[in-house]
Amino acid sequence: MLKSFDIYNQNNILKIIVAMNLLLVGTGSLLYTNRLITKLELREEQYVQLYAKSIAYLTDTTHADAGDLNFVTSEIIQANKTVPAIYVDPNGEISMPLNITLPPENSPEQNQILLRQMRDEMRKNHTPLVVEIGDGVRGLVYYNNSSLLRQMTYFPYALLAILTALGVLAYLAFSSSRRAEQNRVWVGLAKETAHQLGTPMSSLMAWVEYMRSDPDQFDGSITDEIEKDVQRLETITARFSSIGSVPTLKEEDLNEVVQTFTSYLSRRISTKVKMTVTSQLPAGQTVKINKLLFEWVIENICKNAVDAMKGVGELRLNMILLPHQEVAIDITDTGKGISKANMQKVFNPGYSTKKRGWGLGLTLAKRIVEEYHNGRLYVKSSEVGKGTTFRIILALD
Repeated sequence: MLKSFDIYNQNNILKIIVAMNLLLVGTGSLLYTNRLITKLELREEQYVQLYAKSIAYLTDTTHADAGDLNFVTSEIIQANKTVPAIYVDPNGEISMPLNITLPPENSPEQNQILLRQMRDEMRKNHTPLVVEIGDGVRGLVYYNNSSLLRQMTYFPYALLAILTALGVLAYLAFSSSRRAEQNRVWVGLAKETAHQLGTPMSSLMAWVEYMRSDPDQFDGSITDEIEKDVQRLETITARFSSIGSVPTLKEEDLNEVVQTFTSYLSRRISTKVKMTVTSQLPAGQTVKINKLLFEWVIENICKNAVDAMKGVGELRLNMILLPHQEVAIDITDTGKGISKANMQKVFNPGYSTKKRGWGLGLTLAKRIVEEYHNGRLYVKSSEVGKGTTFRIILALD
């Protein structure tokens, strides 16, 4: 059974450790802060309870002693300097607001309206405390959280958001660094390959010239085919040399480029693969491309399709004109297809279903189309057991 693998897959333990640490710090901060908030909320409720008891004490005529009243006023009611509270007497009148600043320019009527609005808001947040005045008469004390408690309530979420943002930034920085490192490896490997190919190609060209000098001994048709393959090697060398450099794009007849290259390629793939090329493009339709690199894209996709068909099947290329000044090339095979889960993975570096595959062909093709030609390459459709269609889109502008 064929299995996919990724030669660039790195150990994710470090990233998991960093993420877990961020999660632990965030969760720990949230739990600890919530614990502090609970204690602070309890203390503020005790303040309000004292405030309620003080009101009950003051309204009781049996506690009319001036010393007692001063104690209640100065040491109990005034002890609460942070928790806003409103007392509503048995008649429903608002009196004795505590830690509430009213606009000085307001009239008494305006202040009453504002206090009622505050009371209604307080009722939503906390159950009012009952003030037992005596003989079954009761008042109510409404209160709200202090500004400190409100700040403490939102603090853990703000901290968690900051830690999440830091985690995302760290991940993006790590991913960017990894991509940059991969790009350096790609460029270095490509240029070194081009350099290494140079010497044997020069030797091969010399052998071709030698064979042409003795046509009686060497069949001319064979020499022509060898020369084509040597020229092909030169093309490959030029492709590798251009990796990492900004390619030169020229207006090329897309029909001619695709037809010429597929004609060459069809003679070098399995004879059991039927390759057809159709076009709905206007005659002479040009697109700005780098011919060497674009042929490489077609080659990589076609060879990937031949592998998917195990060398037996149909390979169809169709060129069509799209709206918004775009052209598309659909490359369809009758291979084993791609599952939905793997439709994006096929473009990942190192992804391959072949035991000896490097998994670089489609990755390189996507990079050439999207980074060098400002186009798009994606899996248009695929059905397991029936085949796959890759689509290349290029702009005409």
